[in-house]
Amino acid sequence: MAKVTAQQLGSEPIGKLLVKQAVPASIGILVMSLNILVDTIFVGNWIGSIAIAAINVVLPVSFFIAALGMSIGVGGSSIISRALGAENKEKALKTFGNQLSLTTVLTTVLVVFGLIYIDDIIPAFGGKGLIFEPAKIYYRVVLYGIPILALCMMGNTVVRAEGKPKFAMYAMLFPSVGNLVLDVILIKFFDLGMLGAAWATTGSYIMCFIYLLWFFLSKNSELKINIPHFNLDKKIVNEISSLGFVTLSRQAVVSVTYLLMNNILFDLGGESSVTAYAIVGRMLMFALFPVYGITQGFLPIAGYNYGAQNYKRVENTIATAIKYAAGLATLVFISLMVFPEFITRLFTDDVEVLKETPSAMRWVFAATPIIAVQLIGAAYFQAVGKAIPALFLTLTRQGFFFIPLIFILPIYYGELGVWIAFPISDILSTIVTAFFLNREVVLKLRLKEKE
Repeated sequence: MAKVTAQQLGSEPIGKLLVKQAVPASIGILVMSLNILVDTIFVGNWIGSIAIAAINVVLPVSFFIAALGMSIGVGGSSIISRALGAENKEKALKTFGNQLSLTTVLTTVLVVFGLIYIDDIIPAFGGKGLIFEPAKIYYRVVLYGIPILALCMMGNTVVRAEGKPKFAMYAMLFPSVGNLVLDVILIKFFDLGMLGAAWATTGSYIMCFIYLLWFFLSKNSELKINIPHFNLDKKIVNEISSLGFVTLSRQAVVSVTYLLMNNILFDLGGESSVTAYAIVGRMLMFALFPVYGITQGFLPIAGYNYGAQNYKRVENTIATAIKYAAGLATLVFISLMVFPEFITRLFTDDVEVLKETPSAMRWVFAATPIIAVQLIGAAYFQAVGKAIPALFLTLTRQGFFFIPLIFILPIYYGELGVWIAFPISDILSTIVTAFFLNREVVLKLRLKEKE
């Protein structure tokens, strides 16, 4: 494998570089998403459709805590990319050490809190009726491994900030494969049910952590930190927090969305509607992997070149990323419009779920071809360290549009109103993002090019 250096982010042709960054990120996201998808298929076929709903109840809680690691990772990695672009390696090292300290302390505190209030949290997120007991079993075990997952999510963004996307891909690949193997062993052969599914997930987190630990201790990483780097620096912590708050806010809104959706759908259609949402949610994670890969590949390129004051290259990176992501999103859209029934049958043979899910899936993905603008636009502001517009654009889709719509539309259209809220919020948020991104390119980047 040829060694990739951070300096290449500012020198290679953008199209080639974006592919080089995005393909490993896409494969990593694909493997991770495929892991979640197959895990859900195993759970649905070997345990039952209620188990799918139970996992869907737990995901927003565990993902929110783990998202602390991702937010600290993304916020710090933006600093690291720009520091490397400006040849300030000491700041990059100090930032990485602070990321490790913050992630460990904050996630551990939240896990303790989450375990103490377990019986209140699960029903609040839709774990009611037959869903409660299997959700509780899964929740308790998975939460034990969440600090490890948070460190993995944080570390993975740092690996990409160093310009080493293949290693970031491997970090997601190994635990994903391991999780599926553990699923077969613990659920199928040892018949441990939800307990087996939970330990398989937690075991996969540990595999990822071991791999990333090896990476940062080996000669592959340029970030060799010492004990003083772990001491929190107020200025760096504030910068990490302001940029990472964007990612954390996005995940907080996602968690609130899961909470509301699970409860609204349970009231409208019972356990089968919650299961339908769980299946559609897995497809949202899985089907859009190439678009998310382009977004992940875009971040370090934009951040590095902005730090190096190469604004024309930043503008070209934005245009190329949107073009590539839009093309891939269109392919995803076509596939899901044609095969929703087949996809649903992979998860379950429950008649009620089979009747509801295909139509819901078509509505949820109806505006997929245009989401590239929204994703790349929000990612740009985060990559260049502009926390306020990044936060605003990140919250636009779900916070400002989607959540109000899922309260309003069901009044007139019942359960259908929940599903049509997805494409409407996608369209509205894309329009808003396009406005801000165009203004940034025209009024900021092009003016700086002329200076």
